Amino acid sequence: MDLRQMEVVVAVAEEGGFTAAAQRLHVVQSAVSSAVLALERELGTPLFDRTTHRVVLTPAGEAFVPAARAALRAAEQARATVGLVRGQLRGRVTIGTAQGVWADLHRPLAALRAEHPGVVVRLRQGSMTDIRRGLREGSVDLAVVALDRQRQRGLVTRLLSYEEMVLVSAPSRRLAGAGPDGTVTLAEAARLPLVDFAPGWAIRLCVDRAFRAAGVEREAAFEVDDIVAAAELVRDDLGVCVMPASIAGRFPGLGTHAFARHAPHWKIMMVHPRGDPPPAVRALLRHLA
Repeated sequence: MDLRQMEVVVAVAEEGGFTAAAQRLHVVQSAVSSAVLALERELGTPLFDRTTHRVVLTPAGEAFVPAARAALRAAEQARATVGLVRGQLRGRVTIGTAQGVWADLHRPLAALRAEHPGVVVRLRQGSMTDIRRGLREGSVDLAVVALDRQRQRGLVTRLLSYEEMVLVSAPSRRLAGAGPDGTVTLAEAARLPLVDFAPGWAIRLCVDRAFRAAGVEREAAFEVDDIVAAAELVRDDLGVCVMPASIAGRFPGLGTHAFARHAPHWKIMMVHPRGDPPPAVRALLRHLA
């Protein structure tokens, strides 16, 4: 058994198939299949149940994958430690983030790249449930997510930013209910054709929470899973959209309106497991701070 075989099994488990694992590892699918079969023969038991439509872990595989991840992390940390002695930090950092929550990452990642070009960063988008599972299992080193509370069991959290959201509209649209200062209420926004984000998006969760707290019901005219698509629908005056002001600022020419009260908002948090993180993760944490 070697580290490469462990890496292949973990990739198949995380990607949910041999083809996707091969793409992630930049090898042909036959190489992935051969590595898994060789390891299964050595262990004397299958690690995956293979069907026509999916690949799932067997009980033996469920037990093997966390141990393999731990071994891969230990090997990665050993390499990073030697690199530090030589003055060259290397390693890999896997960051979990939800759809729409990436604005706070650009500068820290640029700083990390400039300081340690040998560090490889993987960004993995998913739901908060998936990200928590990844943090617990070790497939995610740290996460940048929108949370409504700071305390998370077994995790260290740090507030990166707090931001209120705005209503974005086409420049030509005149909002009849807007106040003299251009502000609107959630009730007025609900009467307009709304461009909403898909369930599970961090923005959608925060907007849902604000409308519920205000006792206002709304119905979306459009539901999208892409920031640019939302902005283009707004630009064509097919609807209005609630989004963080920092994201709205990336689309010049659109009208933005603050909310008079009960403004939707989000708290962007950095989250990572308790304990001493690997050197590459520590380096990124310094820049996130």
